[in-house]
Amino acid sequence: MKINKVLLLGIVMLSTTVFGANKLDRVEPPCWWVGMETDLQLMLHGDRIAGSTISIEEKAKGLTLGKPFSTDNPNYLFVDVKISPRFTPGIYTFNVLTPDGRQFDFDYEFLARRNDSAKRESFGPADAVYLLMPDRFANGDEENDSVDGAIEKADPKNLGGRHGGDIQGIIDHLDDIVSLGATVIWPTPLTFDNEKTYSYHGYACADYYRIDPRYGDNELYRSFVGRAHNKGLKVIMDMVPNHCGTAHWWMKDLPSGTWINYPENLKLGGDRLKRTNAAMSTHSDPHAAEIDKESCVKGWFDVTMPDMNMADPLVRHYLVQMAVWWIEWADLDGLRVDTFPYSDKKGIAEWTKAVRNEYRNINIVGEVWFGDVAQCSYWEGVRQKDGYNSNLPSVMDFPLMYSMLSALTDDGTSWEPSMLRIYNSLALDRLYNDPSDILVFAGNHDTPRLAHELGGDPAKIRMAYTLVATMRGVPQLYYGDEYGLTSADGTVGHSQERVDMPWDKFTREQVTLRKHVADLFTWRKGSMAVAKGDFIHFRPDSRNVYVYFRRVKGETVMVILNGGREDYAVDWDRYSEVTDSITRKGRNVMTDERVKPGDKYVVAAGDAVILEF
Repeated sequence: MKINKVLLLGIVMLSTTVFGANKLDRVEPPCWWVGMETDLQLMLHGDRIAGSTISIEEKAKGLTLGKPFSTDNPNYLFVDVKISPRFTPGIYTFNVLTPDGRQFDFDYEFLARRNDSAKRESFGPADAVYLLMPDRFANGDEENDSVDGAIEKADPKNLGGRHGGDIQGIIDHLDDIVSLGATVIWPTPLTFDNEKTYSYHGYACADYYRIDPRYGDNELYRSFVGRAHNKGLKVIMDMVPNHCGTAHWWMKDLPSGTWINYPENLKLGGDRLKRTNAAMSTHSDPHAAEIDKESCVKGWFDVTMPDMNMADPLVRHYLVQMAVWWIEWADLDGLRVDTFPYSDKKGIAEWTKAVRNEYRNINIVGEVWFGDVAQCSYWEGVRQKDGYNSNLPSVMDFPLMYSMLSALTDDGTSWEPSMLRIYNSLALDRLYNDPSDILVFAGNHDTPRLAHELGGDPAKIRMAYTLVATMRGVPQLYYGDEYGLTSADGTVGHSQERVDMPWDKFTREQVTLRKHVADLFTWRKGSMAVAKGDFIHFRPDSRNVYVYFRRVKGETVMVILNGGREDYAVDWDRYSEVTDSITRKGRNVMTDERVKPGDKYVVAAGDAVILEF
């Protein structure tokens, strides 16, 4: 699919005359498609263009323009565009006539959609997601480490600086990701982050329609998605509708006075800055004070992250179009949404619904950072007691992560079996609409490294991965954890959790661990019981052994996690309601050892075993 290079200039140039001497600086979205459900609303930015009229060349039959309208900023103009399903794709010329008599044209491209684009499949329980931070994963093109127009330059020795990783680096290592058994790639945000420091993480967007030039460009991003698809990998995009960055191009000339929350923060700064209280529970708290609710929703996420006003219909539609544009343009397979509950709850629900209205099968995972299931499940798309429905099909299972790590790091002095914490977390699955679709993980880019949490114990790391690989839900791995990667000095913090991937510098022990993880997730790709089976678990007793089963017709997977200090001889009678129906021998999926229910079978202390029947 070819895109007009003139339009790409509109993405790249931040404040440049691209359509003629009359300084129409931007038109967003940069292009659109025929046959979309999402209504097209063009946003034009230029000097004193409010009140302008817009017309389209005569040959553009099937295109209907609404009456242009403006906000309280005279440098913006909005116009709704209706596109007939029979409209002919191509480049068409729009004419703008300003109230003071200035007249100028701009070209806009309408593209043909891919076949069945709206019906695209997404990712789910049969997949395994590989999360990576592009700046820290691999440097495939050293020439873009520092570029003109991007403030922060490469400084690999600075733990919080830019280190040079890029999209080409991901492309160069696609085979490594495939060989690990992963089927989905989730890169943290790749759009332009132009803050002076800490711009590597990408969560302070400077341009929603532009890939950060230190990662590559829009065309390379789309090529990356295509190459991933050719290798059987799906790609999800990390999006941040809750906040942009202070370096965003519009911060010097906001589209309206209500475009961001607390615009006075631009002048306050420092300790007077109105920041979010992070009190996400106020959304569901029937007793919450309004001031606490407002602080959560409207407060800035950080000093460099202005809060988008998702309650404003113009802002919301802009962000809907942005999400739809990237899915359509790059042929994406799903989305991960950052800081989901920090937005206006009605606005973010409507945003999610609108994106899924365009792509009925698309999976969207929301970051909902709660340690308890009741709070977390509130945001998974099911109508709550207060009538709220986020329309979100998936959330990140932080409660299970905390329960898992707590169980595996218990010193044995607790009065109850530590594995019971995992059991109790899963016992609340009734609160989820569909627990098979939520994201399961042992760590990510915001948490301490798994190996750090588990004291570098290979047995505990293997147990954690056994849980993640066989649990209900969609498993997610974090780059480097498959090698037991930790920070150089053993400390924690974002700069330590996001260390560079030391390609070709791993120890023998790290390579051995990686092989175990790869064997585990490669096996998982062929297990229908894990991908689609039901889940039944048995309450851990004083021996601290947790056993659960995944079952579909013709296949049963038995998982035994011995968190105790003594070897465990499997008590088959305890699990007879499942195992009595098994008539053939099974095997240990990691060792190929043969076993049949009723046979003597011992699981060593601290070991994790998967039996497949």
